[in-house]
Amino acid sequence: MEWGLIPAVPVPFSGSTIDERAQRDYARWMAKQAVAGVAVWAHTGRGPHLATRQRQGVLETWRAELPDKVIVAGANSQEMARDAKRGGADALLAFPRRARAAEYHAELGRELPVIAFYLYEAAGGVDYDDDTLHHILAVPAVIGIKVATLDSVMTFQRIAALMREHPDQLLISGEDRFLGYSLMLGARAALIGMGAALTDVQAALLSARQRGDDHAFTRLSAQLDGFAQLTFREPMEGYIRRMLWAVAAEGVIPDDACDDPWGPALPAAEREAVRRAVREARVR
Repeated sequence: MEWGLIPAVPVPFSGSTIDERAQRDYARWMAKQAVAGVAVWAHTGRGPHLATRQRQGVLETWRAELPDKVIVAGANSQEMARDAKRGGADALLAFPRRARAAEYHAELGRELPVIAFYLYEAAGGVDYDDDTLHHILAVPAVIGIKVATLDSVMTFQRIAALMREHPDQLLISGEDRFLGYSLMLGARAALIGMGAALTDVQAALLSARQRGDDHAFTRLSAQLDGFAQLTFREPMEGYIRRMLWAVAAEGVIPDDACDDPWGPALPAAEREAVRRAVREARVR
């Protein structure tokens, strides 16, 4: 996964029903992008909200269409971890847990390699302190950590400094609102909801950082910051619907497969703004 983009993919819904055809078309489109893989059942994919059969169907579709790429599955229990393994996932993204954090990661790691997850508390995350992070990263099954603070550059800086004591672990950016800066701080991969659309632009950003092309990196970072400011904004839970709108604006899924049963309603003007942002990004 090093220097790879791993989009956290949303699930296309029509009303309260998964649009299976839209999901298959989306997976086939994503398979053609320069990604290391995808993350299913994550926050963007509403993993904890989906019924077991729905989760299994989502994983089955993505595994079938991306046979040679990494599939990361969100997990908050041994049951989800076992289902992920049976479905052909390659690794787990451990939803944060406050109690017995290191033991929890070790338990998940009995099934598959684990990516720890530092998520800001407003989204259901846990503010792991340094000692807890060190214990989590010492678990043999843990291969890295995704950091998604949303807007706390100071927290990301703290964790990036801590990661220098774990050089074999991968620091993975989940920072849609400051993706470029997080790469400058030492992230060597990105697992982000923003990767669901404008995927090639974000893959190009990671490539530019890896090869040291500062001109391309600065240009692409500014371009993506503008898109993130439009899509990752209050109400924050609306970002999932906004990303589905962006995927539809790319011509990948139909306009009526962009519902998010658990997200807030958003005005039509926001959808037009997302469409416009995607169009503008494509002509730069």
